[in-house]
Amino acid sequence: MSFLVEENPAKHRFEILVDDALAGFTAYIPRGEVGEVLVFTHTEVDERFQNMGVGSALIRGTLDQVRERGGRLVPKCPFVAAFIKRHPEYADLVVAEA
Repeated sequence: MSFLVEENPAKHRFEILVDDALAGFTAYIPRGEVGEVLVFTHTEVDERFQNMGVGSALIRGTLDQVRERGGRLVPKCPFVAAFIKRHPEYADLVVAEA
């Protein structure tokens, strides 16, 4: 099984493809200049792909991309917040909502 996480800026979300099928997404609201801060509001994984690590792979891939481009985030989505709590190496990406 191969995972691919990519941003879909038109829909304001990061999507995960599993073997070329859309398996889930995490939605955000951009804040600041050029998406400097992303407020993550909702994460969904298709029921066919639940309990397979797809959600965690989605969030890990998303956070890695946010970090690569120097962005920050507000984890309003409970799934994103819980992932960051379990993986404190991503805590430096979190900012308080203004």
